[in-house]
Amino acid sequence: MLAEIITIGDEILIGQIVDTNSAWMAAQLNNIGVRIKQISSVSDDRDHILTALKEAANRADIILITGGLGPTKDDITKKTLAEYFNVGLIENKEALENVERIFRRIRGTLTELLDVNKQQALVPENCEVILNDNGTAPGMWFNQDGKIYMSMPGVPHEMMYMMQEKVIPKLKASFNLPAIIHKTILTVGEGESYLAQRIADIEDSLPPFIKLAYLPKLGQVRLRLSGYGDDEVFLRQKVEEFSARIVERVANVVAAEEDISIEKAILNYMSDRGLTLSVAESCTGGYISHLITQHAGSSKVFFGGAVSYSYELKESILGVKEETLTKFGAVSEETATEMVEGALKNFKSDFALAVTGIAGPDGGTPEKPVGTVWIAVASVNKTVVKKLTFGNKRRENIERTAISALNMLNTLLHNSAE
Repeated sequence: MLAEIITIGDEILIGQIVDTNSAWMAAQLNNIGVRIKQISSVSDDRDHILTALKEAANRADIILITGGLGPTKDDITKKTLAEYFNVGLIENKEALENVERIFRRIRGTLTELLDVNKQQALVPENCEVILNDNGTAPGMWFNQDGKIYMSMPGVPHEMMYMMQEKVIPKLKASFNLPAIIHKTILTVGEGESYLAQRIADIEDSLPPFIKLAYLPKLGQVRLRLSGYGDDEVFLRQKVEEFSARIVERVANVVAAEEDISIEKAILNYMSDRGLTLSVAESCTGGYISHLITQHAGSSKVFFGGAVSYSYELKESILGVKEETLTKFGAVSEETATEMVEGALKNFKSDFALAVTGIAGPDGGTPEKPVGTVWIAVASVNKTVVKKLTFGNKRRENIERTAISALNMLNTLLHNSAE
């Protein structure tokens, strides 16, 4: 079963907003055995929308559309759908009552609706209305010539609720969908090509109904096994069998056997063992702390730390010696070592990490160019310090530093357990 996603709105094409809807929808569809054929973004233009709908119908069985359902003149999706199906617009009683309910909830009482608000209840006469519990624009389900079209609001929380609560169950009831089983292995610290070489024979032995994908990102590679078929129990068994073979082969770089981030894998590992963590950040400016604390339950592990840009804070909070900073500078092995050991001592955690470097785009010297970073991780028994050199892009340097520091911490954690 193939699907196509069409997002409508000039704001997407000019980069004013990022189309996160499509990625989220694709993941939900994949989970129920619907494969995505294509994702398209089109402007608020009648001809463009009509062409996209016609082309999608030639490629896919299910066409999901988001955007262009607001009350203003630039929202033309509904009228264009009516034209595409060669039908008129009619007022839907349930949709109008929903509009009234939304305004009553917002205002506490129902005042007279503007005509533009009432028009939200106008829908193509051949659609099945899917009520929007979080907004005034209804969803519209069309079953035409063996194809399913589903038009939804572009507001993410409205679309997500409608998909989860109404559209996904309706799709599952409408089609005999195949099983898709995914298994993700998170690896850190080894490149895609090296991993591929190490598991080449396992990959060659995969049956045709299981595919292996390499998903690299900043010092990490996700290995995703995907099984496709009708027998879910058999698929799961075979995917787990090949996953176990891969994990055994590359065990030294495996951080998690599920689709999670490196910091979440670390939090899970440390939480399970009652371990605690603190940080000392300079060039990352709190980014590592953000990555950690975005996850629920992080307080079980994460004590906190210091964002210490200045010499004064490195000295007063972390205990870095004045002579160390004077002699070696803030970006040095010696300073990184004293930062991480100071965090460990002063914040009284089991493990700590520290980063100091030159994120850029200025501030570099011939001896220490932009992108020079020192990372230190430590436990009570061991301190590991490493120098890395990245490029001259500030944001990229901050992200790479954070992931590299987390990778080093992950390695120290597992080595300490041996």
